[in-house]
Amino acid sequence: MLELGPFAAAPFDLLRLFAVPAFVWAAWRDVATRRITNRLWPPLLVLAVFALAIEGYDAWLAGGFIWEQFLYVTLLSIGVLIPLAFAFWYFGGFGGADAKAIMILAVLFPTYPTYVVIDWTFPMVEPAVGVFSLAILTNAVILGLIYPLSLGVRNAIANEFAWAMFIGRQIDVSQTVALPGRLLESPEGFDRSGLDLDALRMYLSWRGITIEQLRSDPQRYRVSLPDDPGDPGDGAVTDGGEFDDPWGANAFLKATDNGAYGTTPETLREGLEVLAYREVVWYSPGIPFVLLLAAGLLLAVIYGDLFLSIIEWVAPF
Repeated sequence: MLELGPFAAAPFDLLRLFAVPAFVWAAWRDVATRRITNRLWPPLLVLAVFALAIEGYDAWLAGGFIWEQFLYVTLLSIGVLIPLAFAFWYFGGFGGADAKAIMILAVLFPTYPTYVVIDWTFPMVEPAVGVFSLAILTNAVILGLIYPLSLGVRNAIANEFAWAMFIGRQIDVSQTVALPGRLLESPEGFDRSGLDLDALRMYLSWRGITIEQLRSDPQRYRVSLPDDPGDPGDGAVTDGGEFDDPWGANAFLKATDNGAYGTTPETLREGLEVLAYREVVWYSPGIPFVLLLAAGLLLAVIYGDLFLSIIEWVAPF
């Protein structure tokens, strides 16, 4: 144990604490813009590997059960969470930043750390054998369940009852250009796979117009292409006659090399039809999962594994 006044921790656990403010910053960026720079992950990976190597050497010197436990927990953390994160990303369940964050945590926190502050030891709850990165992930999932419940209560209080009340909320159409998320409507009604608002911003940038201009003359934009198409960008939030490509959807997606967050011509057209004629729409801001991971990490460092605590509390009944 390395003692620093009233604080004590193993050197490798002390190193791991430096990742906590990095995850808090990433969570803030995820909430504000849904964008996290790729430059964040390499330094965290270096930190993770270095801390793991120090802990591994320490466990090897101790030998016996300590070495075997280290190997078991580390192989379980890396062998389960990294393939799981990759699979969820591959099949569209996670964004790239979410998957990278989980992979980093798998290497960074395989074993339970121990931090002593004066007379208190953290995490407060520690199982005999446990994978700390898995505790972080399950904490994040449990915290994520609070979000749909809070949305449902909010919408019920506002007397806004709909199929989407647990996954979204109503906003003015003018707000769609300033918020991350996706529409939950199509011309036919509720649609969980509505237009991604990042793709909407890209489309408006490509056309060189505002949402107000589009709404002022939707027929014009439905049957024409821009004379001088602009750069679609990446859509990030910042502090007459027969026409065979309605709204120029195919031309827009060709300009983006079909890179508008999985948007199809049909999804884009349906979303624009909704935005052109309605004043209020249902939308889902989505759950910024890196925020949940950061909260799960803080909860795990201070308290421990919330899921195991719930199981132990429920088990007697």
